[in-house]
Amino acid sequence: MASPESANWFELAVAILATWRLCFLVAREDGPFDLILRLRLRAGHGMVARLLDCPYCLSLWVAAPIAAWLAGDPVQGLLLWQAISAGSCLLTMAGDVLLRWAAPAAPPAQPLLGPVSRALAPERGL
Repeated sequence: MASPESANWFELAVAILATWRLCFLVAREDGPFDLILRLRLRAGHGMVARLLDCPYCLSLWVAAPIAAWLAGDPVQGLLLWQAISAGSCLLTMAGDVLLRWAAPAAPPAQPLLGPVSRALAPERGL
């Protein structure tokens, strides 16, 4: 039988993975039936579009309700919020490093851009 401490670690790991998956889906994938792509295109070129294009930014917003749900008190909620977001960011960074390593022919200076940023790249000089 699992101890309460191991259950907390399991919940944290699941929260981090769920946050990363949702952020990656929204920022880097088109989604089922292109629903996410349509959402990003509908967002236009403003602040919301940039938010939907950044898995690091998204992780803060996605982690907040998860942390609030898991937390026992406000201080624990704030700490969990940052820990879940940080874990999601670390997974995103690790994935980016693996993608660059797996495709060495790609120019190293080219950032991994989401669809909105890729569309705006010529305007920004990227």
